[in-house]
Amino acid sequence: MPHPALPAAPDLTASHLVRPPERPEPGYWAGCPGVRYEPDRDRFLLTYRERRPRGAAGGPDRGWRCAVAESHDGVGFRDLWSVRSDELGSPSMERLALLRRDGRYLLHLSYVDPADNRWRIDALSAAAPESFDLSTRTPVLTAAGTGTEGVKDPYLLETGDGVHLFTTVSRARPFTAEERDRAHATADIHTTGLTVQPTALALSPDGLRFTAAPGRAAEALDVGPAGSWDGYESRITAVLPDGRGGWLALYDGGADAAGNYEERCGLAASTDLRTWRRLTPDGPWLDVRYADVVSARGRWYLYYEWTRTDGAHELRVAVLDEFAGLRPDGSPARA
Repeated sequence: MPHPALPAAPDLTASHLVRPPERPEPGYWAGCPGVRYEPDRDRFLLTYRERRPRGAAGGPDRGWRCAVAESHDGVGFRDLWSVRSDELGSPSMERLALLRRDGRYLLHLSYVDPADNRWRIDALSAAAPESFDLSTRTPVLTAAGTGTEGVKDPYLLETGDGVHLFTTVSRARPFTAEERDRAHATADIHTTGLTVQPTALALSPDGLRFTAAPGRAAEALDVGPAGSWDGYESRITAVLPDGRGGWLALYDGGADAAGNYEERCGLAASTDLRTWRRLTPDGPWLDVRYADVVSARGRWYLYYEWTRTDGAHELRVAVLDEFAGLRPDGSPARA
């Protein structure tokens, strides 16, 4: 199905600060948002991450803390639950993904596996967001189990077909001995430039037990051609119906490993959630990363991680009447 012309990017000048960085310095971030809105409870549930630069004094560095927070206005949040990387014995954590289904809450954690320095995803289940127990976590996807060099940054979408899990994967390829030694020496292959980072898809009946084709067969959104703005990474961060019977995704793109910490947001389209077409091959749609969006109270709430002039990252939200050519009820904004 052909997709209409690229919609206008939203104006973010009137956005609101949700979480500031720990310090106003490069390497200190608050971001990686994921958002859910519960109409029956009229509340927003937000997952986010805090990061420190490598070698920071005073405790764990890199992705050292993740949290689930609650809000009744979509702007001011209070933490319900949190986890530190040292509780997992991990060098770093990345994005969380939260889903409410069958009266319970499912939380996916992505973190560096201390056993092999490769990214992995585990799951927790609880009756309430404040009740997650790390001792009950179960494996969801690992590098070894997916035939990749790492899997992280989960995004969960439930449809009539089950739970879809979109993840960033580090594509496996033959390594020389020197490359193999270097690939996971820093516990983050994304910064090495040794392989590209597309988005893969796995499916589950319950959000806990996932099946996916191994390796490249699981990839749903490929990176762009070499030399393009998204030729190194294509990380799906949000998926929503496009109002025309298909789907629209926000994805983070990067040209190379040097831009790993400053990805920008593009758009992709799909008719089946399995195969995605990049709508922004010539450049990003928004200069933000980890964008997620939810319709609530007759408005759109767009959460994202934004780079400040001091080099730190902060978590912000823009409240919009229209997003990507759609009204909050999901209908096209223009005929």
